[in-house]
Amino acid sequence: MQQKTKLFLQALKYSIPHLGKCIQKQHLNHCNFADHYYNRIKLKKYHLTKCLQNKPKISELARNIPSRSFSCKDLLPIKQGNEKSFSENMDAFEKVRAKLETQPQEEYEIINAEVKHGGFVYYQEGCCLVRSKDEEDSDNYEVLFNLEELKLEQPFIDCIRVAPDEKYVAAKIRTEDSEASTLIVVKLSDQPVMEASFPNVSSFEWVKDEEEEDVLFYTFQRNLRCHDVYRATFGDNKRNERFYTEKDPSYFVFLYLTKDSRFLTINIMNKTTSEVWLIDGLSPWDPPVLIQKRIHGVLYYVEHRDDELYILTNVGEPTEFKLMRTAADTPAIMNWDLFFTMKRNTKVVDLDMFKDHCVLFLKHSNLLYVNVIGLADDSVRSLKLPPWACGFIMDTNSDPKNCPFQLCSPIRPPKYYTYKFAEGKLFEETGHEDPITKTSRVLRLEAKSKDGKLVPMTVFHKTDSEDLQKKPLLVHVYGAYGMDLKMNFRPERRVLVDDGWILAYCHVRGGGELGLQWHADGRLTKKLNGLADLEACIKTLHGQGFSQPSLTTLTAFSAGGVLAGALCNSNPELLRAMTLEAPFLDVLNTMMDTTLPLTLEELEEWGNPSSDEKHKNYIKRYCPYQNIKPQHYPSIHITAYENDERVPLKGIVSYTEKLKEAVMEHAKETGEGYQTPNIILDIQPGGNHVIEDSHKKITAQIKFLYEELGLDSTSVFEDLKKYLKF
Repeated sequence: MQQKTKLFLQALKYSIPHLGKCIQKQHLNHCNFADHYYNRIKLKKYHLTKCLQNKPKISELARNIPSRSFSCKDLLPIKQGNEKSFSENMDAFEKVRAKLETQPQEEYEIINAEVKHGGFVYYQEGCCLVRSKDEEDSDNYEVLFNLEELKLEQPFIDCIRVAPDEKYVAAKIRTEDSEASTLIVVKLSDQPVMEASFPNVSSFEWVKDEEEEDVLFYTFQRNLRCHDVYRATFGDNKRNERFYTEKDPSYFVFLYLTKDSRFLTINIMNKTTSEVWLIDGLSPWDPPVLIQKRIHGVLYYVEHRDDELYILTNVGEPTEFKLMRTAADTPAIMNWDLFFTMKRNTKVVDLDMFKDHCVLFLKHSNLLYVNVIGLADDSVRSLKLPPWACGFIMDTNSDPKNCPFQLCSPIRPPKYYTYKFAEGKLFEETGHEDPITKTSRVLRLEAKSKDGKLVPMTVFHKTDSEDLQKKPLLVHVYGAYGMDLKMNFRPERRVLVDDGWILAYCHVRGGGELGLQWHADGRLTKKLNGLADLEACIKTLHGQGFSQPSLTTLTAFSAGGVLAGALCNSNPELLRAMTLEAPFLDVLNTMMDTTLPLTLEELEEWGNPSSDEKHKNYIKRYCPYQNIKPQHYPSIHITAYENDERVPLKGIVSYTEKLKEAVMEHAKETGEGYQTPNIILDIQPGGNHVIEDSHKKITAQIKFLYEELGLDSTSVFEDLKKYLKF
């Protein structure tokens, strides 16, 4: 009965919800960025589990600003020349896929969405919302609501909140094929009954008023925009009223309940600016109190402890996050006192507040740290974490004595750690040691970009690999929204390393790995820095003996498609093949179309080409669609999703067709004997954005990479089968 949370402060990117689908105990093969909401992953004897969320952390605020990615409708795959059949290995791949999809429950144990409250645990069992007494056999549960009553296709619970006195429980229900959601409120009694339902709810929290009445606050999302906050009560005094409306279309509204439940915060933010209002958790009918009016470029997030507000903000110099505090009754910015300053090149991943301690989860110079601050004496204990670790998985733990969390990497499943405040020590989970620690290496390298900036890279390869120059290389890139590259555990990545591949994660500017300035140096009219960084990373890898261009592949998803697509235009000779998933490829035309729901919210990242000629001309310099030309391109496999609501159809279609024409024109100019690259557009049915769990998608992408590089795929199939018993 655990929960997982996504990493913190990914600079205001809206992480599209696609949590583990716990309907009918589906079998998962990874812990994903799961994207959405505060989930935690549990491991039992290396049986990977995936959970839905419980209570959000302050970090959740930064993940809920909508961001753009792209898809298109069902088109036939487009191939150019070189019609080499995939039939030789298709049977083997299909066997692997079938094996993945039919694993027995004991191989991949699923733990449903859950939250502990009082003496009960609330979670999803099959297609039902249920509860059972804490510490009891999980098979002995009470059914509260049958999700099938909503008549949705394979519904799953995205989020659960229990009212303070346990008279009601609220659950947000979604399906994989849509971002639409339904919030249900169930009255808890001898015969539980659904009291109300609300469509298109984004965030929601309970508080209790002076008369012990439960009050539900929730935000309503329309056309991917979340601007309205509602307040509702139930029972004899039923009401539902709009509480707040944000009038600036570039801002997004999200609710967060402080860890001690003392205040409900209304967070109004865009990519670079935020504003927070406090609702008294004991007097929710009183007018909210403004902490600080929005100031362009100033971000801040709020926690509470002992009548003090702890404020994580970038105000002042340097413009990186720092921790400040003030009395709760004097919240304005002039009263904020500096409490803790981060080192340079530090990313704040998350913050957790305890009775006597504040714990900061940090990434400094691409390595992970935990800083434990004693609130009584302002002492600071900094703990450097194992160098193999690439990401945190947080626990919304209520135990004031311990701070548990997990560490993971792309090739290593999560491992438990607990910091015990009384001992002042970090304890590591004991038990079976993952063999990957001995069979693989993780390297932290740097590449010098065109302007001299050092760009960090994380590289994985087998320990016993010989002549790395002859090994295939898979490069990962993102570089947008201040988000880190996703480095959560992925079994297919582990299989590739076991099969001799080199994996390289390039932490280019525009991402958030080195803090807010790292993002600022790769957005708007500095976006080309990210492209220069990517080129430098790949050339550095080759120069240091990691693979060669003919064995180098690149992968990117969503907004990472901008830099990947730009590299294919500017330096296609560096790559042999590329896979893209829901990629953003037509920046200029998309950002000039203000009728699209997210264009206004994206101006801080890409610029405003409609009104700013400088922005327009700059985007033209790197936009993948705008710079396609007749030349040799690497083979490209694009995965798109039929129901991806965040993606304009015409962008990816136009890109694919224009690329096809350029490839054909170059083939004619080159003459006979030229082997044209494969350009494949793979449309996956359903899905609202990127579906990490799709075995069909994973199979297609791996098959594509092996075929394009002319590699023997026998061992990778065996590794996949072996991994299923991991």
